[in-house]
Amino acid sequence: MSKYTTIIEKAEDNYSAYCPGLPGCIATGRTEEETIQRMKEAIEFHIEGLREGKKSIPAPSTKAVSVDVTV
Repeated sequence: MSKYTTIIEKAEDNYSAYCPGLPGCIATGRTEEETIQRMKEAIEFHIEGLREGKKSIPAPSTKAVSVDVTV
């Protein structure tokens, strides 16, 4: 099992997500929870496609952190 960093962004009426470690792997949803579930499915589908295409599967290497700033 691998853990891929996923970035979730709030849009006007929904959420969107992408995985920096898997370029082109994205998902959207009405709620944050739905977006996370769809992103999990998108990552699994993306990796399945890489396997079928006999391409290497990138190891998770991206890390996200929150930075405190004074505004």
